[in-house]
Amino acid sequence: MNMKRLAKQLEDMMTASAFAEAGDFKTAQEILKEGRRILLVIKGGHLDKKTFKYAMNSCKRVVADLDILYVSPLSAADEVEPELSEFISELENEGINYRLIRGEGCLKKEIKNYTDSHDEIVFAVIESSDALDVSKSRVRKLSEAWQNLSLKCPLVVVMGSTHA
Repeated sequence: MNMKRLAKQLEDMMTASAFAEAGDFKTAQEILKEGRRILLVIKGGHLDKKTFKYAMNSCKRVVADLDILYVSPLSAADEVEPELSEFISELENEGINYRLIRGEGCLKKEIKNYTDSHDEIVFAVIESSDALDVSKSRVRKLSEAWQNLSLKCPLVVVMGSTHA
């Protein structure tokens, strides 16, 4: 983390604490939230309710907006799964700001490209290894399969999926 960014974060925290001390908690939260986003990565055909809930609850806890990176095959780029529409409705009901971003092709490349170009991402959330492009023919741990990715943010893998 560079010094300019650290100084900006410190300034934001001090400003937010001043508003909180004055009793304006909503403004304090908005100041702290500014620029913070969580990335939810969804692979087409693999919508996981538990992963979505984790991302949504994380947005509430860390006061962040949600970016949904929906990666699907080239042929399905225009189709949106009904479950995704339900999830988006739930985000709106909870008052969580979101952006839906479509990606095509390799999941790893899409995640890497998005996190490289968006410094405001606090962490990325993805469902368990069934949705990841990990070869099942080779015996490798999930961390080994993704270690060369060099993401600029942590990757949170939600295990034990329950598909919607």
